[in-house]
Amino acid sequence: MDYSININGIDVQAKYDDVVVEEIFKPLLKKLADIRSDKKCRVLMLMAAPPGAGKSTLASFLEYLAKDVIPEYKVQAIGMDGFHRRQEYLLTHSTIVDGQEVLMVDVKGSPVTFDLEKLVSRIQHVIKDNDCSWPVYDRHLHNPVEDAITIDADILILEGNYLLLDEPGWSGIRDFADYTVSIKADESVLRNRLVDRKAKSGNTREKAEKFVDFSDMRNVRLCLNHTGKADLELMMVSDGVFHIV
Repeated sequence: MDYSININGIDVQAKYDDVVVEEIFKPLLKKLADIRSDKKCRVLMLMAAPPGAGKSTLASFLEYLAKDVIPEYKVQAIGMDGFHRRQEYLLTHSTIVDGQEVLMVDVKGSPVTFDLEKLVSRIQHVIKDNDCSWPVYDRHLHNPVEDAITIDADILILEGNYLLLDEPGWSGIRDFADYTVSIKADESVLRNRLVDRKAKSGNTREKAEKFVDFSDMRNVRLCLNHTGKADLELMMVSDGVFHIV
């Protein structure tokens, strides 16, 4: 199934295997509908995956697919990328990487470059069935855009790299979820996808590869090795093709 969407300011053309759609994605949406029916209030699903795994596109696709599969409920895809600290902050604050002090902007996308406290606070607000605003990240502006969308759905799909991370602070986020999904993929596949994405954001190929190898791949390995167990665990074997682990 072909799917086109603009994610964080970048046009994305995706194609999902028809068998995967029928045997994994549609049953997942029906599972969420059953949870919503039993709970009788807003449902939160967490989708955790390493950088480059296509989680933002997949979450958006599930929102699109849900209109036909579970039309009785509104499904809304949202991301944690809107909780990146602002570029101005990252340019003026540092962190320690391999014993060396570096500017946060040089490791943008790592857990320390997100406003975890703000993210948790907003999650706590939305799970109370409140309609509220949610920020998104714009890759062309290199900054989050506050109050970009309004949360008003029955079922929320929140996607992000570290939502199921087994680290202090992050590990508590899973307690807010009604259902969890994790996605893994081969490191080399993720690297290629990340370099392509970075280049599309206005960087040279050389600069994109340098950043991905120094920063993004560190985050990829963190996600692959320290993401906790999920209710549904998937392996992305190629673009649009997933297997249940």
